[in-house]
Amino acid sequence: MLSTTVKKMMLMGIGALSLTRERAEILVKELTEKGDVNQTEARSFVAELIQRGEQERKALQKAVRGEMARLRDEFSMVNKKDLARLEARLRRIEKHLNLPPLAAEGADSASQAEERLQRIEDHLNLTESSPVEVGERRQTDEAKQPG
Repeated sequence: MLSTTVKKMMLMGIGALSLTRERAEILVKELTEKGDVNQTEARSFVAELIQRGEQERKALQKAVRGEMARLRDEFSMVNKKDLARLEARLRRIEKHLNLPPLAAEGADSASQAEERLQRIEDHLNLTESSPVEVGERRQTDEAKQPG
């Protein structure tokens, strides 16, 4: 679910971007034909609209990126680059442990990483909870405590 801020920014962007050069020129042509503005004013107005639209697009892009980064941090999301690094580390560990390649290469990266980690734990006979699981449990327990 998108946050309210992200929704507002997206709606602002859609509004700002919907006024394209073509639509601005049509609007100005209509105003010129009606006699509301002269040709010089019309060209200046189109240029100003385009410039303002570009500025708003850049500001929107910056705001959306910032909000997405905040959401990623808030929800502890992993990006593709981080996941690829973890998968590479797991493959190196598998190679070091002489484990055969995974049968289902090409599956979902997160699923593959989970499967790789489970294989390594099984190979090393790690029956206790991993440090990650202990940390996740601790965070969950702390979140449940009032205060």
